[in-house]
Formats: sequence, C-alpha cells, structure tokens
Amino acid sequence: MYVVGVARLREAHEGERGATAVEYGIMVALIAAVIIAVVATIGTKILAAFNLVNTNLP
Repeated sequence: MYVVGVARLREAHEGERGATAVEYGIMVALIAAVIIAVVATIGTKILAAFNLVNTNLP
C-alpha cells in the first residue's frame, strides 16, 4: 500500500515537471516577442535620427 502511494506521488510530481517546462517555454517565447518588438521600434527611431543628422551635415 505504501509503495503504491509513493509511486503515485512520484508520477504526479514528474507530470508537473513537464507542465512547468512548458510554462517556462511559453514565458520565454513571450519575453522574446516583447524584446523583438521593442528593438524593432527603437531601431526605427534610431535610424530616423541618424538619417536626420546625415541630411543636416554639410
């Protein structure tokens, strides 16, 4: 009886480990998407600033 209970607890713990890995994967993907969006926005603004400086230089 004790062995069966320990085996069930072990299975439940291992099942949660896989779910946690999936959750971390989703979180990393969302963070990467935010970073890409921010870099794209900042990159566009920096490019516009460099173009402005370039056109105003003699």
